Amino acid sequence: MNYQETLDYLYSRFPTFHLTGGNAYKAGLENTLEIGRLTGNPHLGFHTIHIAGTNGKGSVSHMLASILQESGFRTALFTSPHLKDFRERVKVNGEMVSEAYVCQFVEQYRKEFERIEPSFFEMSFALAMSWFKLQDAEIAVIETGMGGRLDSTNVVKPLLSVITNIGLDHTKFLGTGIAEIAFEKAGIIKQNTPVVIGETHPESAPVFRSTAAALSAELTFADQSVQVSGDTTDLPTELLSLTARMGAQKFSIQSPLTGTYQLKNIATVVCACHKLQESAVLTGKLEIEKGIRNTLVNTRLQGRWQVLSHKPLVICDIAHNPHGLEPVVNQLKAQNYRKLHIVIGVVNDKDTGGMLQLLPVEATYYFCKADIPRGLDAQLLQKEGVRFGLKGDCFGSVNSAFKAAKRNAAEDDLIFIGGSAFTVAEVL
Repeated sequence: MNYQETLDYLYSRFPTFHLTGGNAYKAGLENTLEIGRLTGNPHLGFHTIHIAGTNGKGSVSHMLASILQESGFRTALFTSPHLKDFRERVKVNGEMVSEAYVCQFVEQYRKEFERIEPSFFEMSFALAMSWFKLQDAEIAVIETGMGGRLDSTNVVKPLLSVITNIGLDHTKFLGTGIAEIAFEKAGIIKQNTPVVIGETHPESAPVFRSTAAALSAELTFADQSVQVSGDTTDLPTELLSLTARMGAQKFSIQSPLTGTYQLKNIATVVCACHKLQESAVLTGKLEIEKGIRNTLVNTRLQGRWQVLSHKPLVICDIAHNPHGLEPVVNQLKAQNYRKLHIVIGVVNDKDTGGMLQLLPVEATYYFCKADIPRGLDAQLLQKEGVRFGLKGDCFGSVNSAFKAAKRNAAEDDLIFIGGSAFTVAEVL
């Protein structure tokens, strides 16, 4: 099979959560452990940093990978979902896994996979670990798919665990309360392994403290240890200028990720780097300032408060739950524009009402459905939007909605595209 035929086979043969949702979710490590034995447990062949959290784990993963790369380490990165190409999930020093290796790996283990029946994510993780080992990665930044305790990635033995924050998302699988979700995320905390928590929450903090204490894992809350300040009144700009302080250390940071929510993520990254530098494994100074500044160049991250064009100003962001969308909406409201146009499409298993009630009623809305089975019908989304005073038309596709917004927008207007990573992906 060629690359496209291989992808078609994978999507049709193995359950894919990002396309079909809950019926593709396989909680537990049994499949991953069996595939690990089959492939020689490649995840044990390099050091790892394991990252979980409701929001921000993608940004934190990419910034950490960029810092490690700038510091001279051959750095691997495993993330999900992808926006344009499956291979975005699997990178070494910013370069995606080759199409040829994707084909080779699937062909080599095809019969065994059909016997084991892993999920698409379990297969993707196995492929990534094998590629990282083949490419002589020294350290890999591994982002969980969902939760932590039962996530496929939780077979790694990390130098450091990082949990960015806890919000209400994937409640069908992880629990309906903050403490329940925190328990699932806390599953990545390992015996005698330091853990950084990005944000302190009164309901999640006791869960993390008790878990860490039981495992003799040194626990640090980034928002209590790192002070980040910067002028965010004149965004969007090409760089977000800020200062981060941790103890006696001070960093002057220029971030190409200009969403105001990145201040919390950067605090988490700085704290994580501080803990990594205490490790006997990673010797030498980590290039925090240079690494953060070059995140987009080194890792090709997209979809985080990304400015696509000017006149009119077009911004997209993949925030897909109320916890993640709130700071994005606050930043939108702070922009200068004549009129606001919002292209929005969501998936059908999210808290749609919770997101829509955050959005400004004075905007013009372009309701659409991303081209995936999980996408919520545009008419249903429009009907839900009316409940919150949101007015606009329905469109047959994301791109037709975006084209309509561009036709209607003046040079001094603002167009925002969001609601889902899949909505953003179609525009990109």
